Amino acid sequence: MTLDEFNNLSVDDAMAQLYSCCHCNEWAETLADLRPFDDIGNLLSSADIVWQQSSEAQILEAFSGHARIGDVALLRSRYAGRATAEQGQVLNADETVLQELHQLNSDYEARYGFIFIVCASGKSAEEMLGLLKARINNGRKIELTNGAIEQGKIIQLRLQQLFATTA
Repeated sequence: MTLDEFNNLSVDDAMAQLYSCCHCNEWAETLADLRPFDDIGNLLSSADIVWQQSSEAQILEAFSGHARIGDVALLRSRYAGRATAEQGQVLNADETVLQELHQLNSDYEARYGFIFIVCASGKSAEEMLGLLKARINNGRKIELTNGAIEQGKIIQLRLQQLFATTA
């Protein structure tokens, strides 16, 4: 999609495109309302500013749109889509790493009330496991912040992919 095409979409269609990059309705609506954008850099910068102003409820809404890191059953399913693209390296991981990743993800979610969020693109299962181990004993507020930072990176990547023909 070109930036001109995006700028000319209806609000609902623009929101749908943005929602595919971040599962937060208010973020998508706010960003759609800021159109037209002069260039991709302006869009990316605006997306970041809007994301940084998100409330905890908005952050958690965005988190709820993610597959769990290392959810191999989902990654192998025909419905995986973006999860496989972003976490595809997990499929090549050793079974013991996958089991530990699955268990720590469950522990993390039980502890914090939300899933472990990391910008998985380009990371191996072992790297993600190391990050999960490093973060699992943080306080909830720190992890909400860490997850929001990672979500911001994911948003930037997804927007760049959405507009890859014009980036």
